[in-house]
Amino acid sequence: MAAGTGTAETFDYVIVGAGSAGCVLANRLTEDGRSTVCLIESGPPDRHPFIHIPGGFIKIAKNPRYAWQFTTEPSDGTAGRRINTTQGRTLGGSSSINGLNYTRGLPIDFDTWAQRGNRGWSYADLLPYFRRTESRITEGEADPLYRGSEGPVRVTDCDWRHPICDAFIEACHEVGVPRGKDYNGAQQGYAGYYQRKIHKGRRMSSAVVYLKPAKSRPNLRILTDAHVDRILFDGVRAVGVRYRRERGGEAREIKARREVIVSSGTANTAKLLQISGIGPAGVLGQLGVPVVRDLPVGENLQDHYSIRVVARVKAGFETINDCQSGPKLWREIARYFMGKPSILSVSPSVAGGFWKTDESLDDPDIQLLFAPASYRKSETGVLDAFPGLTAGFYQERPESVGWVRARSTDPFEAPAIQPMYLSAERDQRVAVAGIRFIRRLYATSHLARFIESETAPGAAATSDEDLLTFARTDGSTAYHLIGACRMGPADRADSVVTDELKVIGVEGLRVIDASIMPTMPSGNTGAATFMLAEKGADLIRGIPAPPRAEIPARAA
Repeated sequence: MAAGTGTAETFDYVIVGAGSAGCVLANRLTEDGRSTVCLIESGPPDRHPFIHIPGGFIKIAKNPRYAWQFTTEPSDGTAGRRINTTQGRTLGGSSSINGLNYTRGLPIDFDTWAQRGNRGWSYADLLPYFRRTESRITEGEADPLYRGSEGPVRVTDCDWRHPICDAFIEACHEVGVPRGKDYNGAQQGYAGYYQRKIHKGRRMSSAVVYLKPAKSRPNLRILTDAHVDRILFDGVRAVGVRYRRERGGEAREIKARREVIVSSGTANTAKLLQISGIGPAGVLGQLGVPVVRDLPVGENLQDHYSIRVVARVKAGFETINDCQSGPKLWREIARYFMGKPSILSVSPSVAGGFWKTDESLDDPDIQLLFAPASYRKSETGVLDAFPGLTAGFYQERPESVGWVRARSTDPFEAPAIQPMYLSAERDQRVAVAGIRFIRRLYATSHLARFIESETAPGAAATSDEDLLTFARTDGSTAYHLIGACRMGPADRADSVVTDELKVIGVEGLRVIDASIMPTMPSGNTGAATFMLAEKGADLIRGIPAPPRAEIPARAA
């Protein structure tokens, strides 16, 4: 009988959130036909064409129908500003609206997870799962030790080239960034064009590559435009969820025989757990929510803080800014529909790299982001009227830590998000050093011939104090919220889930999304989220992990 008609529908598993992780789980948990799954998504289906055309991210990310328009709380690190931190709200979640670049992070990121007591989460343990997610498509050779060839996510090289991007890459090499074949392989230190989750001009979202093949399975039910407002408990056992189609609408229930799995993205996962009674007792007390389990849900929030240095390009050189309207835009549209390289089929950061702000470091500490384009107020979304270029960066492993908290028990109210950007002294030093590094690139002969003037922060900003002030007043999010449901041993006071992704002290409830990451990966978080969802599916099904990868000593 349908939910809301007297008896709740019952499934083996209920997954809350059809995002990057949720679509992976829905596919894997239904593929053998033995289990029934209900996948619940607050947003609509992913039918909008701008979701699937890579260049459509500028429009779709600002559409509240398909993306949560969250803002952070003001802080000293942002000069008192609130920052838009858009998160996906459709099938595919943020993988349907994000910047499309494919980066995994460093081996030491995941070895750190294991060293914190998380069994089976070292890089050698996880590399087989990274390989499982992808099909690496490249003209050169892909090292089978590191790269997959049979996975659903097609990872391609950028087929669109631009002379200013080429100049940026050469400038990086001139100042010491190595040439390399694969920054997702043995070594990350590298400058070049980004690998992307784009194939034949189309976005490789989790909804496309994982969910679409599973949609016709009779043991999978997908609910869209269904907002889960409560996890249901019988004592300390999760037994289902309650959802509504709209604020004030009819409450309906879905029951779970085995488990409820929350995969709603870091901010929404933390909020849902809190308003359901899982969270810090003090926070729940302020909300008036009875405590099911006192856990530090919402703490340990981290994000990459992106800082962009913008320059005006000399007359005579065409940039993406020049192609945003008129005949040049129509030229790019025509090229796209003819299957040719076009600005409509590139990621917003076309080229980039990974390098050090301090030569004494063993590994890169910043990720570089470059495009022959510039955005108003250094923010992605609205192109400047003049031809421009932008070189940005973020600190790969920030030390600043914040929090997420439900504002009220109203499930439709956005959570309070406070990443505490630049609150750590080291993060401030890296911010200044990163700006100076980009200025070194701009001063090379390779890039200087294209640049008329630096527009942000501008030539007047010379001291460390000037540059830190610019970082605070112009920096923005990289949309990489992680950590608010930290994975760790059950006896650690800062843990929320175990290394099996089970919520501590509660039965029948797991969290599987980026919120479980104990520390920040050294790169975009999408690839790591696909990986952890693949591993999470094995944990749920009781499937033994694949053999550990045999990794050469330097890359381990």
